[in-house]
Amino acid sequence: MTEETLEPTRGQLERKLSQRILALYRSQLGHQPTQVSCNLVDQKLIIVLENAITPPEQLLAKNGQEGLAHQVRSELETVIQSQLKELIEKVLDVTVTDLLNDTTLETGRTGTIAILKATPKFRDVVTKSKTKPETVSSGDGGG
Repeated sequence: MTEETLEPTRGQLERKLSQRILALYRSQLGHQPTQVSCNLVDQKLIIVLENAITPPEQLLAKNGQEGLAHQVRSELETVIQSQLKELIEKVLDVTVTDLLNDTTLETGRTGTIAILKATPKFRDVVTKSKTKPETVSSGDGGG
């Protein structure tokens, strides 16, 4: 008898990533975003961090040093990017080919899009639909 390992669902992968990313930011920056949202869409992972700006960055921005705050944020993202890439690859078991990242100091949000080499494997949650699947016919019967 062979033991079959059940693949996680998309939602389970997204939650696991969110929790690990939250822990990464807390351990590396000493600051925890209030929320991390992850959404898998084909070969892309979309990550949004709420309140991602650290207290020193906030202090700089509030005191007329927005340029320096942006520079600090840029350096922090550069440092954390390789760890984030490694974390994503480990959880999804897929190579990350590119990470696109931007932060808005005014809202405190950071957005990252990870471009993946392949679509991660996950199990579909089977739901019973009350509607019939739509069919498309190849002709209108006219001549």
